[in-house]
Amino acid sequence: MAITGPEPSKILETKACIDAKKIRFEINKILMPNSMVGEFGIIRHPGAALAVPITQSGEVIILRQYRFACSRRILEFPAGTLEEGESPLESIKREVQEESGYSADRWDRLGEMLPCPGYSDETIHLFLARDLKKLGKKPDGDEDEDIEVLKMMPEKLNEIIASGRESLDGKTITAWFRACQILNKE
Repeated sequence: MAITGPEPSKILETKACIDAKKIRFEINKILMPNSMVGEFGIIRHPGAALAVPITQSGEVIILRQYRFACSRRILEFPAGTLEEGESPLESIKREVQEESGYSADRWDRLGEMLPCPGYSDETIHLFLARDLKKLGKKPDGDEDEDIEVLKMMPEKLNEIIASGRESLDGKTITAWFRACQILNKE
């Protein structure tokens, strides 16, 4: 089954918009492809990239990061918003260094995911990062980042996901599922 491409709706009128850091919220009157007209809120996002970093000894690098929107620390893979003019691969190479303190020599694409298609146009580009090297000095990241870098074997991560003991986000679970499909074939 082929992945379908965009089938844009037509914006008839923008009723309101609010710009915030990295996102824009719009309320639009929209003509849908099925001829229905309605008023919908949408979060516009420039896109993001995420990597599943795996060390040469097979350990997974994962972050425990504080997220203000849910007021808790969650386990997630290094990820970040695409900067203007930056490709997804360029973005994730930078983010892995800033957030984990590692660089990778081998990059495999894991596809894309749409985390919240009911109200956001965000696309997250997923990668598998391998042949990691620990950096001598971790580059400065975003000022608001509160991150603990963890290393664990894949079995431990699977156990954590299955147990529900830790909060994880959907992009992390999706990327891990796709990475395992590649890793288990090798």
